[in-house]
Amino acid sequence: MMHILLFLLQGIPEMMGVFALSLALARVPLRWGRILLVGTVLASVVYFVRLLPVTFGLHTIAGVLLLAIFLVKATHLSSSKSFIVVIVSVVVLAILELLINEIFLAFTKLELSEMISKDWSWKLLGFIQVMMINLLAVFVSRILKPVQGAWKF
Repeated sequence: MMHILLFLLQGIPEMMGVFALSLALARVPLRWGRILLVGTVLASVVYFVRLLPVTFGLHTIAGVLLLAIFLVKATHLSSSKSFIVVIVSVVVLAILELLINEIFLAFTKLELSEMISKDWSWKLLGFIQVMMINLLAVFVSRILKPVQGAWKF
């Protein structure tokens, strides 16, 4: 039950943030209905890949590939630009996770294993990173003005 809750509260918004940041970096207008739909589908696929008995990290590769393919199909982006913005977005998410975790650990003086075992702190940090990546997407979209007609439909 806890896995489903984390999926709903962190997985979907996190994938929405990665998708939104990818769109913003590519100067594609943010359309939150589409972002919610793609984030939900992407999070579902990544979640099920994680459940498979395959090498850890394969879910990230699957997510990057699926998101890049979607960007190519749904927008006027080239495949190379799609891969670049998706990879940059995933790297930004990883950096945010690292920074937020390190700052939290420095302030609380907890060990990483203690932090992970405390459900409240782990969920709080996940919520903070989800908010940060989505806000970053909005901020980037305001700086890099979206190009009208970037969506194919």
